[in-house]
Amino acid sequence: MSVHEHWLTQNRALAATSAFAIYATGLAIYTGGADQTWAVWAAVGYGVTALLILATKRTRIPLIVPLLVGLVGALAAPLFWLSTRVRPTAEVTVISQSATHLLHHGTPYFASGQLDSWLSYNPYMPLMAAFGIPHALGATGMFGDPRLWMTLVSVALIAAAFWFAAPHLTCRPCSRNVAVSTVFAASSPVIAYPLAVGITDPPVIALLLLTLALAARPGRRAMWAGVALGIASAMKATSWPAIPVFAALLATRDGIKAMWRFVGVAIILTVGISIAMAPAALSDPTSFLQNTILFPLGLTQHQTPAASPLPGHLLAMTGPTGHLAAVALLALAGLGFAVSLIVRPPADARGAALRLALGLSVMFTLAPATRWGYFVYPLGLIGWVALTGEGSASAESLQSSEGLTPAIAVAAGGSRTSAPQPVSPR
Repeated sequence: MSVHEHWLTQNRALAATSAFAIYATGLAIYTGGADQTWAVWAAVGYGVTALLILATKRTRIPLIVPLLVGLVGALAAPLFWLSTRVRPTAEVTVISQSATHLLHHGTPYFASGQLDSWLSYNPYMPLMAAFGIPHALGATGMFGDPRLWMTLVSVALIAAAFWFAAPHLTCRPCSRNVAVSTVFAASSPVIAYPLAVGITDPPVIALLLLTLALAARPGRRAMWAGVALGIASAMKATSWPAIPVFAALLATRDGIKAMWRFVGVAIILTVGISIAMAPAALSDPTSFLQNTILFPLGLTQHQTPAASPLPGHLLAMTGPTGHLAAVALLALAGLGFAVSLIVRPPADARGAALRLALGLSVMFTLAPATRWGYFVYPLGLIGWVALTGEGSASAESLQSSEGLTPAIAVAAGGSRTSAPQPVSPR
C-alpha cells in the first residue's frame, strides 16, 4: 500500500456507516430520552451518508463530503437540539453544578454533609469542571452547555492526534487523510453519541489518542505525550491505567530515564492541575475520596444508577460480600495487568493501544458500578489502530520513495518508527 493511501476506503466507509445506521436505528427503537433523540437524528444522518457514499463511488467527489453529512446528522444536529430544547442530562447537570461550586467555594466537590443524592456526587477529576465554567459565569442556551465545549475540544484534539500520526506533517495527501480520519472518528457513535448526550468520555479518549500519536516514536514528543496524558488524568480517572502502559513502552523502547521523565511529567501535571483547579479540596480530602473513588466503586450511601449486566455489577448485586468480592477481583485484575506489562511490555504505540484496550475492557467488565458506555474507550483505541495502521511510513519507505535518508526523514516528521508498521488486522 502507498504511504499516502488511507485505510478508510469507500467500501470500508460504506460498511462502517451502514453498521452505524443499524446501531442508531436499534437505539431509536429500544431506548428513550436523550439517547433516543440522538439515535433518531443519527440514524437519518448515517443512512443518508451511506447512500451518498454508494452514489459517489464512481465519481470524483471526495469521501469527506458524504462523511460531513454524517457528522452533521450524528453530532451537530442532535447536539444543537438536545442543548437548546431538551432538559440537561445528569452528566451535564453534574458538570455545571460542580463548576458553579468551584467558582464559589474553590472546589468542585460537595462536602460530605451535602451529599444527599447520587446527583450530588462529582466522580470526575477537577479539570472536568472547566467545561462547565461558561455556564457558571452566566452563559445560557447552547453556549452555557458543557457539551458544546466538550465537542469543540474533543474534535480539535482528535484532529491534532491524527495530524501528529501522519507520515508527513506537511503534505496534501496526508492533510486530506487527517481531515477524513477526524470527520469519520467524530461522527462515529464512539464519539458523537456520548458528546451529544453529555457523557464525559470523548475529551479523555481524544487525549489518549494524542498521547498515542506523540509517543509513537522516540524523542521530545514522547515527553509531550506525558503532558497530554497528565491533562487527561486531571479530567477523569479512566485514563490512569494508561500511565503504566506507556511507561512500559518507553522503558522498553527508549530506556528507564525516558520512562521516568514521562511518568514524572504525567503525574506532576495531574497533581498540579488538580490542586490548581480545586485548592479548597486539600482541606477536605474526605470529600474528594467519596466523590472520585468511593462513589464510582459503589461504596457510598447514595450509589450511581449506572448499571449493566456485566459480571462485576451482577456480583455486587448479591450483597455486601459480593460487592467486596467484585472490588477484590478488580484489584487482582489490576495487579495481573501490571505484571503483564513487566513480563511482556508493548513494543510500539500500536501494541500499547491494544494492551490498554484489553486492560480497560477487563476493568469495565469487573467494576461493581459499570455501564456499557465505558466500552467507548477500547472501541476508540481499536479504531485508532485501524485508522492509523496502513499508510504509516517508516524511514526506509520514505528513503526509497522520496530519496531521503532516514535521518532527514525523521527530521521532516516522516517516520514514526524504525521499522514498517504492520497492516491493521481489523
